[in-house]
Amino acid sequence: MQINRKENPDFLNDYLTHITVVKGLAPSTIGVYYQDLRQFLRFYRLDQSTTDIPTREALESVDIRELTIEDIRKITLRDLHNYFSFIAAECGNHDKIRVRKATSLRSFFRYLTKQAALLDYDPTTNLELSRPKRALPKYLNLNESLDLLKTATADSEGKHSLRDYCILTLFLNCGIRLGELVGLNLSSLDLEETKMRVLGKGSKERVVYLNPACMSALREYLFERMEAETDDPALFLSNRNTRISRRRVQQTVENALKAAGLDGRGLSTHKLRHTAATLMYQHGHVDVLTLKNILGHESISTTEIYTHLSDTAMQEAMDHSPLADVKRKKLK
Repeated sequence: MQINRKENPDFLNDYLTHITVVKGLAPSTIGVYYQDLRQFLRFYRLDQSTTDIPTREALESVDIRELTIEDIRKITLRDLHNYFSFIAAECGNHDKIRVRKATSLRSFFRYLTKQAALLDYDPTTNLELSRPKRALPKYLNLNESLDLLKTATADSEGKHSLRDYCILTLFLNCGIRLGELVGLNLSSLDLEETKMRVLGKGSKERVVYLNPACMSALREYLFERMEAETDDPALFLSNRNTRISRRRVQQTVENALKAAGLDGRGLSTHKLRHTAATLMYQHGHVDVLTLKNILGHESISTTEIYTHLSDTAMQEAMDHSPLADVKRKKLK
């Protein structure tokens, strides 16, 4: 998202600088935080200036440039509750989106209170929202993953078949994110040490080791890649010999899933990341801490969702026992 700093009060621009320079957040994350905060500040100003109930349409024309830090000091927990009621009723935001927006607000007010020392009190301190139920992620099982790669292998006539097969292989074996794959450069690879450097969330770099399948796919693709007439450092290139776009990778995965008869199930590049993690945990006997480091998770609690998948699999195995429905016959 394009951020026009001329439309913001100084304290908001200072916060954006903080999360960019100090926190090193990704541009996409900064864009989300900015949208959330801009919506809240517009709501607050409108709510304070009229007795009418704010509407979604009215928010669009609210100018927040004149807001001062004195205005922000007046924000209370009640104002936050009014805002969350508004986005639920007027904007249709479900609990997961509301929790995300609460995260944006907490980060903003924490900065104003602690880093900038502009506030004496953080109104989000006692803010509580119902936590959304964590749904088990969608993923391909082992046979489906093999079918996907087999179908991709059969497409040897495609112009970018080697590239696309390599992309699928890295997703399914390494569990990297879409943005991480798109951001790979030729210099990210260290084939002698069978590893690559990946730039994850918050511009944090981690090492991902490459198994034989990844090494084979990369070596085959690199013969084609090195023939490209371009100075672009990107590993994966588009038709124009520039860095491949996120959307092009998504389309590649969508087309491969369709060809393998696996479409129509809400699967995506991120679901391939879930697939890699699930297969490593269920078939590779990888412990949760190691899996956390492979995936680049901040907290182990994020990784623990894959242990729940295993619990579900065990329950399903019990339910499918041939003796599952055998009950004691009552004596007459």
